Amino acid sequence: MDIILITGMSGSGKSVALHALEDAGYYCVDNLPPELLIPFVKLEEQQQENRLAIAIDVRSAASLHLMPEQLEVLREMGMTVKSIFLDAASDTLLRRYSETRRKHPLSGQTKPQSDKALIETIQFERELLSNLRERAHVIDTSLLRSSQLQTYVKTLVSAPTAQLTLVFESFAFKRGIPTDADFVFDVRMLPNPHYESELRPLTGRDAPVQDYLRQSAEMERMQKHIEDFLQQWIPAIQQDHRSYVTVAIGCTGGQHRSVYLVEMLAQTFQDRWLTLKRHRELDAL
Repeated sequence: MDIILITGMSGSGKSVALHALEDAGYYCVDNLPPELLIPFVKLEEQQQENRLAIAIDVRSAASLHLMPEQLEVLREMGMTVKSIFLDAASDTLLRRYSETRRKHPLSGQTKPQSDKALIETIQFERELLSNLRERAHVIDTSLLRSSQLQTYVKTLVSAPTAQLTLVFESFAFKRGIPTDADFVFDVRMLPNPHYESELRPLTGRDAPVQDYLRQSAEMERMQKHIEDFLQQWIPAIQQDHRSYVTVAIGCTGGQHRSVYLVEMLAQTFQDRWLTLKRHRELDAL
C-alpha cells in the first residue's frame, strides 16, 4: 500500500494538498486521530485500497507523540510511507488568518485572536509539530499559489521511493529564503545577465543566457564547488534514510543565475539520483 501522510501548520495548505492527491487517485482522509492510523490502514487494506492520503495535524495534539512509532509500524508491515510537511512563514500564516477571519484550532476562543496572541499560538504549534517536520519532506507554501502547490505535491508523490530524491530550487533573495531548503547557496556575486539589455527579459532556461553564463569563470567555479559539496555529503544523508533533499540556489531576482544553476545541477546529478526542479519565481508567473 502506498501511503502519503500530510502534516503541517494550520493555514499552510493541507486541504489544497489533499485535493491534489484526490485528483491523483488517492483515497483521502482529513484529521485522522493518530491512534486510529494503524486500524484504519488495516481496514482499508482489507477493502483493497492501495493508495491512501491521510492528513494529521495539530487538532490531534494530545496524541501526536504516537506518530513516529505508528509510521515505523506501517513500514514494518510493508507499507510505503511518504511524509509531506506543509509550512509557511509566521507572518504569512498571520495574514491568511486575518484575511479569512478563521479561528486557529489551538486558540480555544470563540472570536479571532489579536495578532500578538495569534503569533504566540502559531509558535506553540511549531513546537508541537517540530518532530513531525524533522521526519518529513517540507514544502514552504508562503509564496505558492494553490495551483503551484498542487503541482509540487503531485510531482513528489509520483517519484519512486526506493531512492533519494534531490530537489533543486531557484529563488530570489528579495522575496525571502525558502524555509523548506536543506542547503542554501548564494550566487548573487556572479555576473548578472540582468545588466545585458538583450538578456534581461530572458531566463536561465534560455540558450542566450546559458551561453552568457557558461563563459564566466566565476560561474564555472561556483558550479564545481556546489557539485563537489553535494557529491561529498549526499551519500551520507542517504545513509541517514532521508527520502528528499532540497538544494536552494538564490540570486537577486530568481530569473537568471539561480535558474541556470538549478538546470545545470539537475542535469549533472540526474544519472545518480532522481532529481526534481523548481523555479519559485518563474513558476509564480
